[in-house]
Amino acid sequence: MENAWFGRRTYRSSDWSVERLVELKHRGRGTVSLVLPARDEAATVGGIVARVRRELVEDAPLLDEIVVMDSDSADDTAAVAREAGATVHRVGDVRPDLGHHRGKGEAMWKSQFVTSGDIVAFLDADLVEWDTHFVSGLLGPLLTQPDVSLVKGFYDRVLDLSGDGGAAGGEVSYEGGRVTELVARPTIALRWPALSGVVQPLSGEWAVRRDLFSQLSVPTGYGVELAVLVDTHLRRGVDAVAQVDLGRRAHRHQSLRDLGAMATELLAVADRRSGLDRGSDRVELRQFGSGEGRGAPFATEVSVVERPPAADVGAQEPRAGGGTGRAVLPDGLEGVIGRC
Repeated sequence: MENAWFGRRTYRSSDWSVERLVELKHRGRGTVSLVLPARDEAATVGGIVARVRRELVEDAPLLDEIVVMDSDSADDTAAVAREAGATVHRVGDVRPDLGHHRGKGEAMWKSQFVTSGDIVAFLDADLVEWDTHFVSGLLGPLLTQPDVSLVKGFYDRVLDLSGDGGAAGGEVSYEGGRVTELVARPTIALRWPALSGVVQPLSGEWAVRRDLFSQLSVPTGYGVELAVLVDTHLRRGVDAVAQVDLGRRAHRHQSLRDLGAMATELLAVADRRSGLDRGSDRVELRQFGSGEGRGAPFATEVSVVERPPAADVGAQEPRAGGGTGRAVLPDGLEGVIGRC
């Protein structure tokens, strides 16, 4: 474990008051965009947006914009978020010339085309136990340490077994983060041990400088968090990464088979960054039934597509008579976009 890094770059959200962060921001330390990737999160996204807007926009002007990236929701996510005060973009409508993929990373990548902050902070839209320090805490290292480019949140991960986040006294467990413990952490220990001090490498709460994020290749699915962490280390060194203790976070349970697909995405990210790219954007994951169907195989197709750096993607070409048409791409990039 990188104990020296841990001591240098580990903070608590209480290390900075919101008032202090606002003061630093207004001294020219950068504008801030908050992005919430969301898919079918109508039950939670409105409350999150409303509270963040009230406390970190109206009461204290820390955030310059709150943007919800709606990933093809079938419920009222977009309407609820808009009513709560967010700017809402449907992911498929952002740069349609570049195509569209399903996935959290896709929403994050496309957010770069509809936000303007020098710092971009990400917050999951399904939080059931949280506070606004989940946002302000991430900004502390970026507003106080010019050489920090990426900040990861960490917390006690509470696995919600009841569906209510433990709010009604339902059953909870601290055995959350199964993919972190079984896949991400061992992979980091083997391939990038300098990052072994990162408590939650797959945390959905993180903040990054735009000038870095725009230079990174971004997986369209759940591999985005690991990819950004590793690529920041490889490009700018381990001290460009910091982490902040956010306390406790509750999240909903996912099935073991769903976690298998997530693990596949993470391993694909690690392989590519280790020079082992298999040359395909799809992986067939073979899984097996249980109970009466035990032993019966079924296949899950897992997408491992990565988007090219946003900085390398050209502007959208205007159409004659208004509107936009195809993208104007730098030389050599057409083939990359074609695979996306």
